[in-house]
Amino acid sequence: RLTFPGMNAAVRAVTRMGIYVGAKVFLIYEGYEGLVEGGDNIKQANWLSVSNIIQLGGTVIGSARCKAFTTRAGRLRAARNLVEHGITNLCVIGGDGSLTGADIFRSEWGELLEELVQDGQISEEVAQENSRLNIVGLVGSIDNDFCGTDMTIGTDSALHRIMEVIDAITTTAQSHQRTFVLEVMGRHCGYLALVSGLASGADWLFIPESPPEDGWEDLMCERLGETRSRGSRLNIIIIAEGAIDRSGKPISSNYVKDLVVQRLGFDTRVTVLGHVQRGGTPSAFDRVLSSKMGMEAVMALLEATPDTPACVVSLSGNQSVRLPLMECVQVTKDVQKAMDEKRFEEAIQLRGRSFENNWNIYKLLAHQKPAQEKSPFSVAILNVGAPAAGMNAAVRSAVRISICQGHTIYAVSDGFEGLAKGQIREVGWHDVAGWLGRGGSMLGTKRTLPKTCMEKIVENVRKFNIQGLLVIGGFEAYEGVLQLVEARGQYEELCIIMCVIPATISNNVPGTDFSLGSDTAVNAAMESCDRIKQSASGTKRRVFIVETMGGYCGYLSTVTGIAVGADAAYVYEDPFTIHDLKANVEHLTDKMKTDIQRGLVLRNEKCHEHYTTEFLYNLYSSEGKGIFDCRINVLGHLQQGGAPTPFDRNYGTNPWMVAMVNDSACVIGLRKKVVAFSPVTELKKVTDFEHRLPQEQWWLNLRLMLKMLANYQISLTEYISGKMEHVTRRTLSIEKGF
Repeated sequence: RLTFPGMNAAVRAVTRMGIYVGAKVFLIYEGYEGLVEGGDNIKQANWLSVSNIIQLGGTVIGSARCKAFTTRAGRLRAARNLVEHGITNLCVIGGDGSLTGADIFRSEWGELLEELVQDGQISEEVAQENSRLNIVGLVGSIDNDFCGTDMTIGTDSALHRIMEVIDAITTTAQSHQRTFVLEVMGRHCGYLALVSGLASGADWLFIPESPPEDGWEDLMCERLGETRSRGSRLNIIIIAEGAIDRSGKPISSNYVKDLVVQRLGFDTRVTVLGHVQRGGTPSAFDRVLSSKMGMEAVMALLEATPDTPACVVSLSGNQSVRLPLMECVQVTKDVQKAMDEKRFEEAIQLRGRSFENNWNIYKLLAHQKPAQEKSPFSVAILNVGAPAAGMNAAVRSAVRISICQGHTIYAVSDGFEGLAKGQIREVGWHDVAGWLGRGGSMLGTKRTLPKTCMEKIVENVRKFNIQGLLVIGGFEAYEGVLQLVEARGQYEELCIIMCVIPATISNNVPGTDFSLGSDTAVNAAMESCDRIKQSASGTKRRVFIVETMGGYCGYLSTVTGIAVGADAAYVYEDPFTIHDLKANVEHLTDKMKTDIQRGLVLRNEKCHEHYTTEFLYNLYSSEGKGIFDCRINVLGHLQQGGAPTPFDRNYGTNPWMVAMVNDSACVIGLRKKVVAFSPVTELKKVTDFEHRLPQEQWWLNLRLMLKMLANYQISLTEYISGKMEHVTRRTLSIEKGF
């Protein structure tokens, strides 16, 4: 019924995967309305039907509300139209209402066929041939309110739109010393408000799952007044559209604005974001998520048996899983029931562990005050390696949580080199104000390793009585801490707690699936490739060869390749030969004979010693002469720049200081959906130091998807299907979102 970014990527993946496995694929236009009306609304698709749509918002096949499908007569017409086309498998992309309608349709299927036979509209033989209807759902909603999946399609893109608005408003608010009240969508789910509140450092937040205590008006105004008195030139208040008070009465954005004006006299404005949150191009995360779910949906239909219940394809960590559709719908309804009955604490728990953790982190960072008593513990924070978006968010979080606990916290400029030179200063709560949305490194960062200045580092650790090191950076941060650990036998001053937070666009630090900055880098590369493809819209037969960063790690090239629908992505971890290059050229030559006469090839900067970007350009130009021409684009450092994405901001606001009590020297990272603490001495055993890579990398599994959706013939035996699982109120503590 409602559109959301990522729909087209899902349509593309389902269509191409269906064709790939040898099925006939039909596109049904205008949703259930098209299913009921039939005729030209149901068209068979081919490979090119879904070309060049992955970057488009909305849906090219349309979506509409349909009252007729809610009636049995409407569903009878829909069944007749499906039987007429021989369609026995249905993939529904939508929210819980659309998916519930599909399950009702499936449960009535046998009766509907019997009625069609009795009415003489179809024969017994046709009914027998179409006796079973398989249903699979892909959950799409910007609200992220469907239980059973970490993220729904469209949520990440909506957060991108919200953060773009907040960043723009922040500059206005600071210039004019204004307070802004921002109302975001989400119906009865506060996920968008919660994550955008965390990612923007909002002063006050209203979500329906946790209404403010009675007397909140006084507390909020006191909070805003304190912030302004400390020198802040702006206040941000974020309110979910379904916000309520403890009695269930709605809290409107205008009421909050009038309250601030009357009590504090602040210049205050209201911005209601509305449907802008549903629009725009989908983010890289949503494109990859949609592609992954779309392929898994086809496999679920292919493997379905008469006993298989209607399922929904969900995301659990980095894995696709299949869950019984109606179990998920029921648990989703349980959340709303808990809220209706004012069991708010239970509602937050039912939203999932991540939702609850985000809420607790927000309250900790936004509402807690510095500890009254000092603890004897002191921590130094430094950035090491190349700049990465999200570094500043992590520093801010660590500083403020440390101060809440009474610790002394030092900021070190220019990494290990600054630590050696004594570029160390104590920082307070307001020293990190406004850092959340800033790209790069406010502390300054260098690649210098400790072994070049060990004596001076030890001297300053002793001088400042540093008892903990929090090192935020890339492979050099991990390698540097390892060097410090290995020097403990020589320097007792280094027998302190050390923690590495991976932050690098390359995503090549062992001990984590995701590094801070990698999501921002992928989105930057994706946006550049979108523009490159668009520039060729009036050019016939052109192939673009785009070089990405990442060192020897092919994460950027691979994920960007999936997000932009690249024809190939060359990486070091997936060795290739001249024969593979020849096959790719031939593949593009065949493609140029179709209506889509442009190609995109990505190359990781160190994927091959001899097959350089220039070599690929010369090869493709020579072999494609007379058929297509080539252009080179080296994306370079633009992948490191820009404001951090919502994912990197939120990931950076994790309570990193928890790590300071878990292990004497560890990397803290996200493994699947669990925050893991991995000792650097253990990680050393699984690290390729020559190429600065973990020996095993989860994202290599994505390369099969990239190749299959680009129409390279690969055996289906290589595809690993998702498992069928069950969801209950007990297992509802599934990670929800970031």
